[in-house]
Amino acid sequence: MHKTDFLIVGAGIVGLTLAKNLLEAFPRSRITLIDKEAAIFKHASGRNSGVLHAGFYYSEDSLKAKFTREGNEYWRDYCITMKLPINRCGKVVVAQNEKDLPTLDKLLERGKKAGVELHKIDEKELAELEPKAKTYKCALWSPNTATVDPIKVGINLAKELEKSEGVSFLWGTKYISRNGKEVLTSYGKISYGMLFNCAGLYADKVAKDFGAGNRYALIPFKGLYLKERGNTVGIKRNIYPVPDINKPFLGVHFTIDVEGNVKIGPTATPAFWREHYEGFNNFSLSEFISTIRWLSFLMTKTDFRSLAVEEIKKYRKDYMLAMAWHLLREPVSSVENKFHWSKPGIRPQLIDKRTKSLVMDFVVERGEDESVHILNAVSPAFTASYPFTKWVVENYT
Repeated sequence: MHKTDFLIVGAGIVGLTLAKNLLEAFPRSRITLIDKEAAIFKHASGRNSGVLHAGFYYSEDSLKAKFTREGNEYWRDYCITMKLPINRCGKVVVAQNEKDLPTLDKLLERGKKAGVELHKIDEKELAELEPKAKTYKCALWSPNTATVDPIKVGINLAKELEKSEGVSFLWGTKYISRNGKEVLTSYGKISYGMLFNCAGLYADKVAKDFGAGNRYALIPFKGLYLKERGNTVGIKRNIYPVPDINKPFLGVHFTIDVEGNVKIGPTATPAFWREHYEGFNNFSLSEFISTIRWLSFLMTKTDFRSLAVEEIKKYRKDYMLAMAWHLLREPVSSVENKFHWSKPGIRPQLIDKRTKSLVMDFVVERGEDESVHILNAVSPAFTASYPFTKWVVENYT
């Protein structure tokens, strides 16, 4: 039997940064990370936009607001120190009409309360920062928004941890069940002093084995980007619309990756099972039934129904591009063939069963037998991961 002081289920960015923080707090401990995949970041951690968010979108009392700014600073310094690629292009948030202006001011207020460097600029200042972008009266300029390569960050962090005495990875090891302070995996039995559930798409299922997370159900949402090899559009900054702050999605936007390529997106459509990346691969009948059941509840709500209809339209390439062109002074012609769908990512979005609404913040719960469960670790979980998991270690160990 494998014995460990701390067992981490899931070696995505939350699992890796948690291991780093545990090692810093308990340097003589044995830490074991298990992951069902044979290689790193096969799911959300390696399929996200790569954006280091600045931290001004989130309500003041949220964990997201608490940790995103600090996480942005941490990963910028980490990439520079480790000589990992980073594109410090910044971001502009543009208004499309009069109705957007109160939300723009609300975002500015949130940014100030979170200590985020954020500037309200007029149309002339926007033209100097990003000549291609169009706004109505004013916009926001976020100089600290950046993009990184998530997989390179993950590989580097895992190598750091592997060099540390006491840290071990069991790749290709699937969590199966638990019996007291012992879990059964495809590797065999593992006994632990304390367990941390960072299983992402399956965190809710693991949590329920430990009597946690019972208030929540999960709907997986699929995100797809249109990507161009290059930058025919000619933008210098990430360009985002003013979002609906009552929804967890940020709308169709432009991002520039670390290689200078442009992405447009994403979609945010329900996936019918948790690893519904393409076709019927990894099909699960039970997950399909659960997703359909919860979607039927949500579709009774007018706001969710309108959101779903809008998101389905984005599967049309011409519609997605048309939405993006609204953010620019002039639509870009004859580039449609340069943009292609990139690999999809899936967001493990929790639903509160009591309110039948999407959960907007990270969720952490204690479970039975010295277990802690990190649920709803959705965007900006990559950016916030290091300070967030440091807080988890300080408050739950």
